[in-house]
Amino acid sequence: MAARPETARKILLYWMDAMIGMMGALYLTLIVLHLVNGRISAFGGTIVIGCLLGFFALFPFLLRNAYDARPRPTLKLVAAGVLAAVSVALLPRQPLDGTATWLEVGALWLSIAALYLPLAVTACLGVVVVGAVSGYVVAITGQPWPGVLIPEVLSATLITGGMLLWRWLWWTIRDAHDGKEAKAGLAVSEERLRFARDLHDLLGHSLSVITLKSELAAKLAAKDPVRAAAEMADIRALAGDSLAEVQQAVHGYQALDLDEELAGVRAALEAAGASCVIDARADGLSPAARTLLAWAVREGVTNVLKHSTATRCAITIDGGVLEMLNDGVLARSSAPGNGLRGLSERLATAGGSVSAEPTPAGEFLLRAAVPA
Repeated sequence: MAARPETARKILLYWMDAMIGMMGALYLTLIVLHLVNGRISAFGGTIVIGCLLGFFALFPFLLRNAYDARPRPTLKLVAAGVLAAVSVALLPRQPLDGTATWLEVGALWLSIAALYLPLAVTACLGVVVVGAVSGYVVAITGQPWPGVLIPEVLSATLITGGMLLWRWLWWTIRDAHDGKEAKAGLAVSEERLRFARDLHDLLGHSLSVITLKSELAAKLAAKDPVRAAAEMADIRALAGDSLAEVQQAVHGYQALDLDEELAGVRAALEAAGASCVIDARADGLSPAARTLLAWAVREGVTNVLKHSTATRCAITIDGGVLEMLNDGVLARSSAPGNGLRGLSERLATAGGSVSAEPTPAGEFLLRAAVPA
């Protein structure tokens, strides 16, 4: 879940919607029972039903507005508070004596207000809301105030704490995912810096010497042709050595180990919430073929992570043929991306081929073939 924050966000929000919907249905059922028993008038019951429907209709919007950050209080929040206050004001005036009501609507409004307000302000508002609701209930029912105040304090504390904890859980998931992405981006940046540093160290000195020797050879061309020719020979030798060093560095940078790459992509897919099944029979392949397949595996899994919502991925290597099949296919452009084009060029140069296309079953298949 941590690897797919939007999925986690939807689950948490929909779970909260379901809980609020159940509470709303319960309260509406209670109102009907009070109407049937004559505890509340038809006019009052109609107003309460309208207020509660409005309150619970606003609740999902208020929740989503304050789920990613703490915004300023809005008119929707004020309107929900007014609706909650009116519904509480129309509680049955007979002694409650254990009869269930919609009294907790005030605590529900406090819990959603807590998402918009600092903690200290929420605490002060909670004192006001709990005090006002408890005092009003004591006044209209004649109940002893401890029997009303203590349950109301517990309800307001638990409901508000639960709401704040629910949002904190989402923030934790989101921050963990952002931290993971930042770590991956930092690793890429560090690798780019390392490669740039290596090239600078390899070429900086050589190119400086080549420049000086070229200038010297140009000056000696007319005065001392023999020495000028010797300088040009040194330049050619130095350029050849520099080219070999660069090729060696690039080869080391491009070399991938197939087994390590398969282990890495399995970990990446499983961290993203997708099961990964690998069946690799590549012991008889040449080192060059294994490197090409490792590049194909890396590019394929990159596309799975970036362009799908895959829950499963199967990687099969049989000889010099790789097949990578995943579900969760999203709408894609008909033109291949830069990564697939680069992979196709790399394999074509070595005499291989690559294809990537959706399957009739709604999955996506990457197939790469390399000379064994």
